[in-house]
Amino acid sequence: MKFESLKPEVIALLSAENVTRDEKLKNLCQFLSDNVDYYNWVGFYFANHEAKTLHLGPYVGAETDHTVIPFGKGICGQVAESNANFVVPDVAAQDNYIACSFTVKSEIVVPLFVNGINIGQIDIDSHVIDPFTEDDERFLEFVNVEVAKLF
Repeated sequence: MKFESLKPEVIALLSAENVTRDEKLKNLCQFLSDNVDYYNWVGFYFANHEAKTLHLGPYVGAETDHTVIPFGKGICGQVAESNANFVVPDVAAQDNYIACSFTVKSEIVVPLFVNGINIGQIDIDSHVIDPFTEDDERFLEFVNVEVAKLF
């Protein structure tokens, strides 16, 4: 996979001057969607620890009704509690899955840590069954380390 070749552009997008944090994140989502053919919906959710909810941040892809997700609900909500990556090869086989669209076949969610606290996550849906590998996990962990520098 070409993930190594994408890393410099990720750094460049996130270090752009005179661009707001949300614009950088939206640009990053668009870049990932454009450069990894099976990344069909790319977005960030951010935690409100007091309310125990996740709130939709910048994203690209189909519109979603899931703008607020309780901790523990769905894949994203489970990652908010587990603090661990969650790869779902086939969403139809997952009990605690919040259906976004009939086109979504698989999902990967990687938590975003700032100073050791899970402040959110990157969430990626794919229209392909089982496309995500350990390389995707390592790359998205790298992405989140770079994103964390914005906070």
